[in-house]
Amino acid sequence: MELVLFNTLDLALLITIYQCVLFAIFLLTLKKGKRQSNVLLALFLISYAAIPLDTLINFGEAFRQFAIEFSPNVFYIFGTAYWLEAVFLLFFVRSLIYKNFTIKRVDLLYFIPFILYFIFELNQWYLLDSQTKLAFLNGYQLETEPAYTRYINLFRECFRLFCGVLCLVELQRYQKQIKNEFADIEAIDLTWLKILIIGFLVIRIQAILVTVGFMTSIDLHININYALMGQVSNIMVMFLISFLMFFSLGFSNVFKGIDTNNKELEKNPIDLDEVQRIQTYMLEHKPFLNHLLNLDNLSSQLKMPARSLSQIINRHFEINFFEFINSYRIEESKQLLQKEENRKVTMLDIMDMAGFNSKATFNTFFKKSVGLTPTQYRKEQLN
Repeated sequence: MELVLFNTLDLALLITIYQCVLFAIFLLTLKKGKRQSNVLLALFLISYAAIPLDTLINFGEAFRQFAIEFSPNVFYIFGTAYWLEAVFLLFFVRSLIYKNFTIKRVDLLYFIPFILYFIFELNQWYLLDSQTKLAFLNGYQLETEPAYTRYINLFRECFRLFCGVLCLVELQRYQKQIKNEFADIEAIDLTWLKILIIGFLVIRIQAILVTVGFMTSIDLHININYALMGQVSNIMVMFLISFLMFFSLGFSNVFKGIDTNNKELEKNPIDLDEVQRIQTYMLEHKPFLNHLLNLDNLSSQLKMPARSLSQIINRHFEINFFEFINSYRIEESKQLLQKEENRKVTMLDIMDMAGFNSKATFNTFFKKSVGLTPTQYRKEQLN
């Protein structure tokens, strides 16, 4: 007698479940970092763990028969997680990006597909008697599923892809807005989050292709190896979850939240007295020499709302906060480079004395503003 306990795909799915559950527990018990983001990421992981479990129950060689003997009700219940994981990932990304992020009433609309699908399964499966369920499961063939189930699955994968695209849009919006609130953006590393979002975006596109391949094979009788495509996708998820575990906690804390309401003051006239006060303060107190200066720090020093300060910088000076602060740092560095006593001072020291925290930003911004590199400028001035 040949007994198949685990094949390679089963092991990949089991590892994915183990990783998701373990990391979710760790996040829920962790006190470090942003609590709300940790909870949302844990919910995403728990919901995602249910997806390979659903696959094992429905298609695993060893698990399907065990599930039938245990209870027919375990079938399809974990499949509802497909409608949740993408929503929780979207909320997690937003919680990282926006200050004081909260789930609003309008955000509850994202749960409508989950509710409708749950009602559908309740009517189609859970209200049936046990004998009917067992008879269906014992004679089950994937190819004999009603056609409407394939269209539901296609809509489900499109919905997941839609949420993934929204994650990408939010990240791009964050990249555009970050310069309005921070003068040092080198420390904000978005690489891990980009890989996470794009990785799951690719997996969801692949899930659509698997669904379309299955529909094409069944309905149009064109042979497509959709099973292999699905197996590759499951292995990709395992590695992506591993990447998430190792890198998310280390980098989530470097995120600097941006304000969600940057357009409230756009119609208000600019107070020129406030403009003059800002310029005077910048010249006299030189807050830009602080490497970690951001919009909130400067607004606190000026005793004015951060939004008002941001609007004045954007509308009156027609630049963002990043450019505004670093323009003062460039002027400071020019003065330092003009002094004879600084002839032998290294560029790293000049950069540091002027308030820059990044050599790349210093060199790029100086060349853009002055037309010369810092070394060329000092040589020209001192000669």
